Amino acid sequence: MILLDNVTKFYPGDSHPALDHVSLHIEPNEFAFLVGKSGAGKSTLMKMITKEETPDKGKIIIGGIDLDYVKKRYIPHYRRRLGVVFQDFKLLPGRTVYENVAFALEIAGMSNTEIEKTVPKVLDLVGLAGKEKKFPRHLSGGEQQRVSIARSVARQPKILIADEPTGNLDKLTRGEIIDLLQKINDFGTTVLVTTHDENIVNNLQKRVITLKDGQIVSDQKNGGVYRLDKVVEKPVIEKQPLGRMFAPRAAAGQPEQLSQQPTPQKVARVTVAKSPALAPAMAAPRPTVKPRTTTSMIIDSSKLKPAEHPKAMPTKLRTAKSKVI
Repeated sequence: MILLDNVTKFYPGDSHPALDHVSLHIEPNEFAFLVGKSGAGKSTLMKMITKEETPDKGKIIIGGIDLDYVKKRYIPHYRRRLGVVFQDFKLLPGRTVYENVAFALEIAGMSNTEIEKTVPKVLDLVGLAGKEKKFPRHLSGGEQQRVSIARSVARQPKILIADEPTGNLDKLTRGEIIDLLQKINDFGTTVLVTTHDENIVNNLQKRVITLKDGQIVSDQKNGGVYRLDKVVEKPVIEKQPLGRMFAPRAAAGQPEQLSQQPTPQKVARVTVAKSPALAPAMAAPRPTVKPRTTTSMIIDSSKLKPAEHPKAMPTKLRTAKSKVI
Protein backbone atom coordinates (compact mmCIF):
# COMPACT_ATOMS: atom_id res chain seq x y z
CA MET A 1 0.00 0.00 0.00
CA ILE A 2 2.83 2.40 0.96
CA LEU A 3 6.22 1.59 -0.52
CA LEU A 4 9.43 3.63 -0.29
CA ASP A 5 12.47 2.13 -1.94
CA ASN A 6 15.88 3.61 -1.11
CA VAL A 7 14.50 7.17 -0.85
CA THR A 8 16.97 10.02 -0.30
CA LYS A 9 16.15 13.72 0.06
CA PHE A 10 18.51 16.70 0.37
CA TYR A 11 17.40 20.24 1.20
CA PRO A 12 19.50 23.14 -0.11
CA GLY A 13 22.12 24.28 2.38
CA ASP A 14 22.01 21.10 4.48
CA SER A 15 25.15 19.00 4.86
CA HIS A 16 23.17 15.89 5.77
CA PRO A 17 20.14 14.45 3.96
CA ALA A 18 16.69 14.79 5.48
CA LEU A 19 16.04 11.20 4.38
CA ASP A 20 18.96 8.87 3.83
CA HIS A 21 18.25 5.71 1.78
CA VAL A 22 14.92 5.01 3.47
CA SER A 23 13.11 1.81 2.51
CA LEU A 24 9.68 1.11 3.97
CA HIS A 25 6.67 -1.06 3.16
CA ILE A 26 3.32 -0.70 4.93
CA GLU A 27 0.74 -3.36 4.14
CA PRO A 28 -2.95 -2.66 3.35
CA ASN A 29 -5.18 -2.28 6.43
CA GLU A 30 -2.13 -1.82 8.67
CA PHE A 31 -1.86 0.66 11.55
CA ALA A 32 1.65 2.06 12.03
CA PHE A 33 3.26 4.74 14.17
CA LEU A 34 6.15 6.85 12.91
CA VAL A 35 8.22 8.21 15.79
CA GLY A 36 11.45 10.14 16.18
CA LYS A 37 12.93 13.32 17.57
CA SER A 38 12.42 16.69 15.93
CA GLY A 39 14.42 16.82 12.72
CA ALA A 40 14.55 13.04 12.36
CA GLY A 41 12.74 13.19 9.01
CA LYS A 42 9.13 12.35 9.89
CA SER A 43 7.58 15.43 8.28
CA THR A 44 9.73 15.01 5.18
CA LEU A 45 8.58 11.42 4.81
CA MET A 46 4.94 12.52 5.12
CA LYS A 47 5.47 15.20 2.50
CA MET A 48 6.93 12.59 0.19
CA ILE A 49 3.74 10.54 0.49
CA THR A 50 1.47 13.54 -0.18
CA LYS A 51 3.82 14.68 -2.98
CA GLU A 52 4.54 18.04 -1.39
CA GLU A 53 8.19 17.10 -1.86
CA THR A 54 9.93 14.86 -4.38
CA PRO A 55 12.90 12.60 -3.60
CA ASP A 56 16.35 13.15 -5.07
CA LYS A 57 16.82 9.38 -5.30
CA GLY A 58 14.64 6.33 -4.90
CA LYS A 59 11.09 5.37 -5.77
CA ILE A 60 7.73 5.90 -4.01
CA ILE A 61 4.60 3.89 -4.80
CA ILE A 62 1.36 4.73 -2.99
CA GLY A 63 -1.73 2.61 -3.49
CA GLY A 64 -0.26 1.15 -6.66
CA ILE A 65 0.58 4.60 -8.10
CA ASP A 66 4.19 5.35 -9.01
CA LEU A 67 4.62 8.98 -7.96
CA ASP A 68 7.35 9.49 -10.55
CA TYR A 69 4.63 9.49 -13.22
CA VAL A 70 2.17 11.81 -11.46
CA LYS A 71 2.45 15.13 -13.27
CA LYS A 72 2.02 18.42 -11.50
CA ARG A 73 -1.48 19.10 -12.84
CA TYR A 74 -2.67 15.71 -11.55
CA ILE A 75 -1.34 16.10 -8.00
CA PRO A 76 -4.69 17.40 -6.63
CA HIS A 77 -6.44 14.35 -8.07
CA TYR A 78 -3.86 12.09 -6.47
CA ARG A 79 -4.24 13.74 -3.06
CA ARG A 80 -7.99 13.14 -3.11
CA ARG A 81 -7.18 9.46 -2.83
CA LEU A 82 -5.55 10.14 0.55
CA GLY A 83 -6.98 11.26 3.84
CA VAL A 84 -4.75 13.73 5.70
CA VAL A 85 -5.20 14.88 9.30
CA PHE A 86 -3.14 17.87 10.48
CA GLN A 87 -2.05 18.91 13.94
CA ASP A 88 -3.54 22.40 13.54
CA PHE A 89 -6.84 21.09 12.07
CA LYS A 90 -6.86 23.45 9.03
CA LEU A 91 -10.61 24.03 9.17
CA LEU A 92 -12.44 26.81 7.35
CA PRO A 93 -13.39 29.25 10.16
CA GLY A 94 -16.27 30.82 8.24
CA ARG A 95 -18.07 27.49 7.63
CA THR A 96 -20.01 25.25 9.96
CA VAL A 97 -19.07 21.69 10.88
CA TYR A 98 -21.44 20.37 8.21
CA GLU A 99 -20.09 22.76 5.58
CA ASN A 100 -16.44 21.92 6.33
CA VAL A 101 -17.08 18.23 5.66
CA ALA A 102 -19.36 18.89 2.69
CA PHE A 103 -16.80 21.19 1.10
CA ALA A 104 -14.27 18.37 0.82
CA LEU A 105 -16.88 16.23 -0.93
CA GLU A 106 -17.82 19.04 -3.31
CA ILE A 107 -14.20 19.34 -4.44
CA ALA A 108 -14.15 15.59 -5.05
CA GLY A 109 -17.10 16.01 -7.42
CA MET A 110 -19.79 14.35 -5.32
CA SER A 111 -23.40 15.33 -6.03
CA ASN A 112 -25.55 17.22 -3.51
CA THR A 113 -27.73 14.17 -2.97
CA GLU A 114 -24.72 12.03 -2.10
CA ILE A 115 -23.32 14.76 0.15
CA GLU A 116 -26.57 15.00 2.09
CA LYS A 117 -26.44 11.25 2.73
CA THR A 118 -22.75 11.03 3.51
CA VAL A 119 -22.07 13.97 5.86
CA PRO A 120 -24.48 12.93 8.66
CA LYS A 121 -23.06 9.39 8.64
CA VAL A 122 -19.50 10.63 8.90
CA LEU A 123 -20.29 13.09 11.68
CA ASP A 124 -21.99 10.30 13.59
CA LEU A 125 -18.93 8.12 13.10
CA VAL A 126 -16.63 10.70 14.72
CA GLY A 127 -19.07 11.51 17.51
CA LEU A 128 -20.25 14.94 16.32
CA ALA A 129 -23.91 14.18 15.65
CA GLY A 130 -26.01 17.20 16.67
CA LYS A 131 -23.19 19.73 16.16
CA GLU A 132 -23.56 20.19 12.41
CA LYS A 133 -24.38 23.90 12.62
CA LYS A 134 -21.60 24.95 14.98
CA PHE A 135 -18.60 26.92 13.82
CA PRO A 136 -15.01 25.83 14.60
CA ARG A 137 -14.50 28.64 17.13
CA HIS A 138 -17.34 27.20 19.20
CA LEU A 139 -15.71 23.76 19.42
CA SER A 140 -13.03 22.38 21.71
CA GLY A 141 -9.66 21.26 20.36
CA GLY A 142 -10.72 17.62 20.39
CA GLU A 143 -13.95 18.42 18.55
CA GLN A 144 -12.10 20.42 15.91
CA GLN A 145 -9.79 17.47 15.35
CA ARG A 146 -12.82 15.21 14.96
CA VAL A 147 -14.11 17.53 12.24
CA SER A 148 -10.72 17.30 10.54
CA ILE A 149 -10.85 13.51 10.69
CA ALA A 150 -14.44 13.48 9.41
CA ARG A 151 -13.42 15.63 6.47
CA SER A 152 -10.51 13.28 5.72
CA VAL A 153 -12.49 10.04 5.78
CA ALA A 154 -15.65 11.33 4.08
CA ARG A 155 -14.28 10.27 0.69
CA GLN A 156 -13.50 6.82 2.07
CA PRO A 157 -9.79 6.86 1.27
CA LYS A 158 -7.71 3.69 1.40
CA ILE A 159 -4.89 5.51 3.23
CA LEU A 160 -5.18 7.94 6.15
CA ILE A 161 -2.13 9.97 7.20
CA ALA A 162 -2.24 11.75 10.54
CA ASP A 163 0.59 14.18 11.28
CA GLU A 164 0.70 14.73 15.05
CA PRO A 165 -3.10 14.51 15.40
CA THR A 166 -2.96 14.68 19.20
CA GLY A 167 -0.22 17.29 19.59
CA ASN A 168 -2.51 20.13 20.75
CA LEU A 169 -4.92 18.04 22.83
CA ASP A 170 -5.18 17.10 26.50
CA LYS A 171 -4.52 13.57 27.72
CA LEU A 172 -8.15 12.42 27.76
CA THR A 173 -8.90 13.85 24.33
CA ARG A 174 -5.73 12.32 22.87
CA GLY A 175 -6.97 8.87 23.83
CA GLU A 176 -10.35 9.54 22.22
CA ILE A 177 -8.77 10.63 18.93
CA ILE A 178 -6.54 7.56 18.81
CA ASP A 179 -9.54 5.34 19.53
CA LEU A 180 -11.29 7.00 16.60
CA LEU A 181 -8.33 6.34 14.31
CA GLN A 182 -8.30 2.73 15.48
CA LYS A 183 -11.99 2.49 14.64
CA ILE A 184 -11.34 3.83 11.14
CA ASN A 185 -8.55 1.29 10.73
CA ASP A 186 -10.96 -1.50 11.68
CA PHE A 187 -13.09 -0.50 8.68
CA GLY A 188 -10.15 -1.37 6.40
CA THR A 189 -8.26 1.93 6.06
CA THR A 190 -4.46 1.92 6.24
CA VAL A 191 -3.42 4.39 8.95
CA LEU A 192 0.00 6.02 9.40
CA VAL A 193 0.41 8.29 12.43
CA THR A 194 3.34 10.46 13.48
CA THR A 195 3.46 11.22 17.18
CA HIS A 196 5.66 12.10 20.16
CA ASP A 197 3.21 10.61 22.65
CA GLU A 198 4.92 7.67 24.30
CA ASN A 199 1.84 6.54 26.23
CA ILE A 200 -0.34 6.26 23.13
CA VAL A 201 2.25 4.21 21.28
CA ASN A 202 2.88 1.85 24.18
CA ASN A 203 -0.81 1.34 24.95
CA LEU A 204 -1.84 0.53 21.39
CA GLN A 205 0.97 -1.98 20.76
CA LYS A 206 0.96 -1.52 16.97
CA ARG A 207 3.79 -1.36 14.47
CA VAL A 208 6.34 1.29 15.45
CA ILE A 209 8.86 2.74 12.95
CA THR A 210 11.64 4.86 14.46
CA LEU A 211 13.51 7.51 12.45
CA LYS A 212 16.83 8.99 13.49
CA ASP A 213 18.95 11.38 11.42
CA GLY A 214 16.95 10.56 8.31
CA GLN A 215 17.30 6.78 8.66
CA ILE A 216 15.03 4.02 9.93
CA VAL A 217 16.85 2.64 12.97
CA SER A 218 14.05 0.43 14.26
CA ASP A 219 10.96 -1.22 12.77
CA GLN A 220 8.92 -3.19 15.30
CA LYS A 221 6.30 -5.10 13.34
CA ASN A 222 4.07 -6.17 16.24
CA GLY A 223 3.73 -5.03 19.83
CA GLY A 224 5.99 -2.05 19.23
CA VAL A 225 6.99 0.37 21.98
CA TYR A 226 8.16 3.96 21.90
CA ARG A 227 11.96 4.32 21.85
CA LEU A 228 14.19 6.84 20.16
CA ASP A 229 17.79 5.90 20.96
CA LYS A 230 17.59 2.14 21.42
CA VAL A 231 18.33 0.46 18.12
CA VAL A 232 17.26 -3.11 17.50
CA GLU A 233 20.41 -4.94 16.50
CA LYS A 234 20.41 -8.11 14.46
CA PRO A 235 22.20 -11.08 16.06
CA VAL A 236 25.64 -11.83 14.60
CA ILE A 237 26.08 -15.47 13.64
CA GLU A 238 29.71 -16.61 13.56
CA LYS A 239 30.54 -18.73 10.56
CA GLN A 240 32.34 -21.99 11.28
CA PRO A 241 34.01 -24.58 9.04
CA LEU A 242 31.64 -27.27 7.84
CA GLY A 243 33.62 -30.07 9.51
CA ARG A 244 33.58 -28.33 12.89
CA MET A 245 29.80 -27.81 12.75
CA PHE A 246 29.22 -31.58 12.65
CA ALA A 247 32.06 -32.62 15.00
CA PRO A 248 31.08 -33.90 18.49
CA ARG A 249 31.83 -31.60 21.41
CA ALA A 250 35.12 -32.32 23.16
CA ALA A 251 35.16 -33.13 26.85
CA ALA A 252 36.24 -30.47 29.31
CA GLY A 253 39.97 -29.90 29.23
CA GLN A 254 40.48 -31.77 25.94
CA PRO A 255 41.11 -30.16 22.55
CA GLU A 256 38.40 -30.42 19.96
CA GLN A 257 39.01 -32.86 17.11
CA LEU A 258 37.28 -33.19 13.83
CA SER A 259 35.11 -36.26 13.58
CA GLN A 260 36.55 -39.07 11.47
CA GLN A 261 34.15 -41.29 9.61
CA PRO A 262 35.23 -44.90 8.83
CA THR A 263 36.16 -45.47 5.21
CA PRO A 264 33.64 -47.78 3.56
CA GLN A 265 35.16 -51.07 2.31
CA LYS A 266 34.39 -52.60 -1.01
CA VAL A 267 32.50 -55.86 -0.89
CA ALA A 268 32.77 -58.32 -3.74
CA ARG A 269 29.47 -59.23 -5.34
CA VAL A 270 28.92 -62.91 -6.15
CA THR A 271 26.34 -63.86 -8.74
CA VAL A 272 24.74 -67.27 -8.42
CA ALA A 273 22.70 -68.81 -11.21
CA LYS A 274 19.14 -69.56 -10.19
CA SER A 275 18.03 -73.20 -10.34
CA PRO A 276 14.67 -74.73 -9.32
CA ALA A 277 16.46 -77.45 -7.42
CA LEU A 278 18.46 -74.96 -5.37
CA ALA A 279 15.60 -72.59 -4.60
CA PRO A 280 14.85 -73.96 -1.06
CA ALA A 281 18.50 -73.83 -0.14
CA MET A 282 18.97 -70.33 -1.50
CA ALA A 283 15.99 -69.04 0.44
CA ALA A 284 17.60 -69.89 3.77
CA PRO A 285 20.34 -67.51 5.03
CA ARG A 286 23.86 -68.81 4.88
CA PRO A 287 26.74 -67.94 7.22
CA THR A 288 29.55 -65.94 5.71
CA VAL A 289 32.55 -68.12 4.98
CA LYS A 290 35.97 -66.65 4.28
CA PRO A 291 37.23 -68.05 0.99
CA ARG A 292 40.40 -70.18 1.14
CA THR A 293 42.98 -70.25 -1.60
CA THR A 294 44.49 -73.63 -2.59
CA THR A 295 47.34 -74.34 -4.93
CA SER A 296 47.71 -77.55 -6.90
CA MET A 297 51.09 -78.72 -8.11
CA ILE A 298 52.15 -81.61 -10.37
CA ILE A 299 55.23 -83.30 -8.94
CA ASP A 300 57.76 -84.90 -11.23
CA SER A 301 59.08 -87.79 -9.17
CA SER A 302 62.18 -88.14 -11.35
CA LYS A 303 63.57 -84.83 -10.08
CA LEU A 304 63.17 -85.58 -6.34
CA LYS A 305 66.10 -86.40 -4.12
CA PRO A 306 66.41 -89.94 -2.82
CA ALA A 307 65.13 -88.97 0.61
CA GLU A 308 62.12 -87.20 -0.94
CA HIS A 309 61.26 -89.97 -3.46
CA PRO A 310 57.87 -91.51 -2.74
CA LYS A 311 59.25 -95.03 -2.68
CA ALA A 312 61.72 -94.07 0.12
CA MET A 313 58.96 -92.71 2.42
CA PRO A 314 56.76 -94.70 4.79
CA THR A 315 53.51 -95.89 3.29
CA LYS A 316 51.22 -93.46 5.24
CA LEU A 317 53.32 -90.38 4.53
CA ARG A 318 53.89 -91.43 0.95
CA THR A 319 50.16 -91.65 0.33
CA ALA A 320 49.36 -88.25 1.95
CA LYS A 321 52.11 -86.32 0.20
CA SER A 322 51.42 -87.78 -3.20
CA LYS A 323 47.89 -86.48 -3.08
CA VAL A 324 48.14 -82.75 -2.21
CA ILE A 325 51.04 -80.50 -1.42
